[in-house]
Amino acid sequence: MNQPLSTVNPAQVFDLSAQEQRRKVLRNTYWLLALSLLPTVLGAWLGVATGITQMLHGGLGLIVFMAGAFGFMFAIEKTKHSAAGIAVLLAFTFFMGLMLSGLIGMVLGFRNGVSLITTAFAGTAGVFVVMATLASVIKRDLSGLAQWLFVGVLVLLVGSVVNLFVGSTAGMLAISVAAIGLFSVYMLYDLKQIIDGGETNYISATLALYLDLFNVFQSLLALLGIFGGERD
Repeated sequence: MNQPLSTVNPAQVFDLSAQEQRRKVLRNTYWLLALSLLPTVLGAWLGVATGITQMLHGGLGLIVFMAGAFGFMFAIEKTKHSAAGIAVLLAFTFFMGLMLSGLIGMVLGFRNGVSLITTAFAGTAGVFVVMATLASVIKRDLSGLAQWLFVGVLVLLVGSVVNLFVGSTAGMLAISVAAIGLFSVYMLYDLKQIIDGGETNYISATLALYLDLFNVFQSLLALLGIFGGERD
């Protein structure tokens, strides 16, 4: 027998609706995140095949990367409530693939380069699975981490810029290890935001998770290249 309308608790109805909305955002985020990997692979392949990014070294490479990345992120923020936001996001992931092609090309120069890239990809996927699992079981509100994580990113960015000109292998090692830890925690934070309803736009959610994954993968690949690269 159906429950009389007079006994339906509006709070329960609202809670069920909110839960369904959160599940929808999470589902759409996962689909768009998977789709965003295709332009990234295409951009990386094009960059390696043409060598188009080989001229971007030192300060010039940093300027192009920062201008392109922040320009795209600004455009995504402005278009995230429309279908155009998806197109801008995918264009951004293509650009990020191009920017990643220099590192990938260097790693492919090793005898075991393909194996290193596969290992970095598997490691990144593993980190994502672990963080997604933790986000689904942790009941504590993690929103307080936002400020600390942002400060960590600023410190990491400054260190990366300094090391770009210093060219220290030890510095690159330290930055890569710190980036893996920092963006793994950021991944947990961003996933928890979606699950708890703190992030309601799946395009913004996809952008955040994509940046987390990109930085973990890039740092893992750099570490593997330093320690595991086999020259002919």
